[in-house]
Amino acid sequence: MKRAERLHALSESLRRSGRRGRSAAQLASEFGVSTRTIKRDLTALENAGLPLWARPGPGGGFGLAPGSTLPPLTLSPAEAMALLAAVAAAPDAPYADLAAKGVAKIVDILDPLTRERAELLARRVWVDHPATASRAVRSAMEQAMTDQRVLRIRYLSKDGVASRRDIEPMLFASRHGNWYLIAWCRLRSAVRWFALDRIQAASVTREACAGHDIREIGAPPETAASVITPRP
Repeated sequence: MKRAERLHALSESLRRSGRRGRSAAQLASEFGVSTRTIKRDLTALENAGLPLWARPGPGGGFGLAPGSTLPPLTLSPAEAMALLAAVAAAPDAPYADLAAKGVAKIVDILDPLTRERAELLARRVWVDHPATASRAVRSAMEQAMTDQRVLRIRYLSKDGVASRRDIEPMLFASRHGNWYLIAWCRLRSAVRWFALDRIQAASVTREACAGHDIREIGAPPETAASVITPRP
């Protein structure tokens, strides 16, 4: 059994065990591997976000936290391929690296046949995308947005004029294929749209944002929507 298949089967075994849980020795016997391998697999599942509990000592073992289990994930090969294609086609989107990791986790726990068919379909989708902003700049923008911290940037205007600004991130927006960071600009004392590909450098400060509300940006275009409410 391949490791990806074993991880999926291991999570299902823990799910079925309920509150009783299973010991490392029981799991090792079930899957024909060493207890050391099982413990490595359990660590991998926990790192992937599976809510595990561990009970030490005689009669102890491992299980899933009560109330945290979900039904097994079921996707068609086309749905899995669509996730792979969507992430690959948008490497400049905010949190794209995290999205890629998330999709990889989803594909990893699919049943082997579905995963194989999804990968075969994915080979029929090509993506050619221009280079994006540096990873350091993107990480700083994402962290500042997540933690709501003031971001210090070096920005290049359309006219080629560079300036240094402290900004308070409010919203990421995609418009006509281009990504923007909408923020309160302390230099201009106003809301400004900053094209991500013109932010040349960025660093997160320790200063918290003042709490500007996204309603200050104004109403979004009729064709725009939050990613939490995708259009059908």
